[in-house]
Amino acid sequence: MSVAPVMAQDATAQKAQTETAAAAALDTSAIDSTSLLLDEAAMEMDDSTAVADDGAYSQLKSKFVDGGVGFMSLVALCLIIGLAFCIERIIYLTMSEIDAKKFMVRLEEKLKTEGLEAAKELCRNTRGPIASICYQGLLRIDSSEEEIERSVSAYASVQVGNMEKGCSWITLFIAMAPSLGFLGTVIGMVMAFEQIEIVGDIGPTTVASGMKVALITTIFGIIVALILQLFYNYVLSKIDHLTAQMEESAITLMDIIKSRSGK
Repeated sequence: MSVAPVMAQDATAQKAQTETAAAAALDTSAIDSTSLLLDEAAMEMDDSTAVADDGAYSQLKSKFVDGGVGFMSLVALCLIIGLAFCIERIIYLTMSEIDAKKFMVRLEEKLKTEGLEAAKELCRNTRGPIASICYQGLLRIDSSEEEIERSVSAYASVQVGNMEKGCSWITLFIAMAPSLGFLGTVIGMVMAFEQIEIVGDIGPTTVASGMKVALITTIFGIIVALILQLFYNYVLSKIDHLTAQMEESAITLMDIIKSRSGK
């Protein structure tokens, strides 16, 4: 057997192995460089986001201080307390909502199949004003229709009052926030005129600080009032929805009682 062909084959195999190793090294280097670039880009994005967040917080804090800590704190207090009342009402009204039509169907079935006590038990075990007014009507089911209607209507008024509890405080803070802002505006104008009186000149730098206080307090007061107004309108929409359900359920209850007494 000749040695030359064998040596040629070995050289070819070694060359192929060398080329494969070089290609793998190039691929690894490319992957490493790409990963490094991606990591650097992610770090730059994180740094820019942190700087932006810090900048927004710093600007908000600076504007809060420029507007006068006293009045700005009062405006912020109006926002906090007003939102607390709004959130409490939203939670209360959400917990009071039920599927009124489905409940009235179940009530009618209970009254027909299991009797009056089972229907009362269903009302007691169901949350919300709709079940409460139905329970009041069932308590006087043996009375005249006029008496049942008066009882249901009176208790519905009580339930509406419970749903509207705290809404007057929300309207108070809606009115107070811009009023405090306007008060800060007046005080800022007074400060500007005092600076003019002291300096004896009406230059831009003389009145700048006072005008800044005036404008910032007004802006924050209006923003707080707008936020609270949005929440307040949402609360009112839920109250109107529950009130409509109560009226519809009361009419359905009267029809159920009439049909029962007719039998």
